[in-house]
Amino acid sequence: MSILVTGSAGFIGFHLSKKLLEDGVEVIGYDSVNNYYDPTLKEARLKILQEFDNFTFYRKNLCDFDALEIVFKNHSIKKVCNLAAQAGVRYSLTNPFAYQKSNIEGFLNIIELSKRAKIENFVYASSSSVYGKNKKLPFSISDNVDHPISLYAASKKANELIAHTYSHLYELPTTGLRFFTVYGPYGRPDMALFIFTKKILAGEPIEVYNHGNMKRDFTYVDDIVNGIISALNHPFDYEVFNLGNHRSENLMDFIGLIEENLGKKAEIKFMPIQPGDVPETFADINHARKKLGFEPTTTIEAGIKRFVDWYKNYYKTN
Repeated sequence: MSILVTGSAGFIGFHLSKKLLEDGVEVIGYDSVNNYYDPTLKEARLKILQEFDNFTFYRKNLCDFDALEIVFKNHSIKKVCNLAAQAGVRYSLTNPFAYQKSNIEGFLNIIELSKRAKIENFVYASSSSVYGKNKKLPFSISDNVDHPISLYAASKKANELIAHTYSHLYELPTTGLRFFTVYGPYGRPDMALFIFTKKILAGEPIEVYNHGNMKRDFTYVDDIVNGIISALNHPFDYEVFNLGNHRSENLMDFIGLIEENLGKKAEIKFMPIQPGDVPETFADINHARKKLGFEPTTTIEAGIKRFVDWYKNYYKTN
């Protein structure tokens, strides 16, 4: 049995692929390895995956329908995990068409080919960003998500609607996973933990938005991977789940833990909230607990330590 993982050179895609490969699953990786952030990090992830005999990789774009179709023809793909996407709330303010291409056109390509191949399960990445300015906390999958405040969030909501349509029309099992602020080793350089660590070590000021009055449900990548694998193993007609740590952490406490692990204080420049940002995220994971057995176990203290240890080792080595 083969599982197609799109975005396999990305942060979550790498960790998912690695875990599946270690479990003996044949993984077909698909990634354009674009330069949204430093491709060197993506290549380092790929190098690890390519050490496995059960890994096959295609360096192609999700918007290339013909290239994607060849992958389905060349392999007996039973399940698809679509993690390829243009990420980032702030980037969507200045590069809107990147989201239209990757997150709408690319998503339609992969779900259409999955339908044609009659795959057993289609799992895809959504985002906590779909909750927009919802005031009720924690965010529940029963909440209305019709008012996104960034194009990134709108594209992820569109993915959920497209998946629902394909499930209804073609009986394609689909599961959307709303990720909440995922962090960990080999993380994305555009995320706060990476940026703060890099700048504190360099003695540069860090920009802290909304004057530090931010709270996030930080979720360690290994917990996310466990949730994805459970979703892959449990096909549903149509489902959406929150995958979060079920804790809303103060941003200033988060920064304090980074400082503690680095042994160095941050120089902080407080800033107003950015367009598209929300003051707080907090995942209600009861639905995922019930149907996926999802239970995050990594504390933020343990997770930040693992990231900082990785960061120091990786950049010393490279």
